[in-house]
Amino acid sequence: MKAPKILPWVARKAGISDELALKLWRRAISEAEYLTGKADGSEYWGLAVERFLSIVEDEVGTTPEYNLTPAPRLSWMWHHQTRMSMLSLMAAQNAYRYWQTTWESMYPQKKAA
Repeated sequence: MKAPKILPWVARKAGISDELALKLWRRAISEAEYLTGKADGSEYWGLAVERFLSIVEDEVGTTPEYNLTPAPRLSWMWHHQTRMSMLSLMAAQNAYRYWQTTWESMYPQKKAA
């Protein structure tokens, strides 16, 4: 399995090596597979990325205190992106419901005798 292309970026932002990021990614996908019971699908990949960011944040939290520039927490960005992507789906669903109720009010369904 190939690693996602965002791995080196996350590693640089967190201040860890690419090799460590790859190990943490493999750990995250194994945990996601264990928790979801499958190795494919949106739930699996979403949980894998969420677990990866959480594991990276935990790993960065164990760095020495003399580090002057703490690594930013990255999970907020993932949660924000998930919320933003859900907004367009909710808007489409609401538009469909509005269209459906308008259509039903204009052309009421005839009941069978």
